[in-house]
Amino acid sequence: MQDSAAVKITLAHIDAWGNHDWDTTRTMLAPDIHAFVTSTQPNLGGGEFSGVDNYMIRKIKGAQLVEPGSVRIISTIGDDINALIVMTMRIGLGLNGSMVSMARSSLVMLDEHQKIKEERDQFFLLPE
Repeated sequence: MQDSAAVKITLAHIDAWGNHDWDTTRTMLAPDIHAFVTSTQPNLGGGEFSGVDNYMIRKIKGAQLVEPGSVRIISTIGDDINALIVMTMRIGLGLNGSMVSMARSSLVMLDEHQKIKEERDQFFLLPE
């Protein structure tokens, strides 16, 4: 299950946005992508949005804060349609934009064309 189709595609997607490769990030999305992002920590935002353009606006804004190459995969599991990835990364959400560590899980569902159709992200910042 760790090398399933959905896991491979999701990891490639994470690698793309984690390294600020916006063209590859976009090509991996279904036209009707739906995403939900949340955190239990106050003032960290989140949101729900649909469509490739809305997704990319938010992904670029958030992922530009990620230190390129800092994403570390902790765990993966999935099948041909669904994947769950747990990761950490360095992101500029600390005091005055300083880099801090974020723990994040991404639950992804692919469509019939192996494009990301649904994404659910949960995250929190680790104490430094």
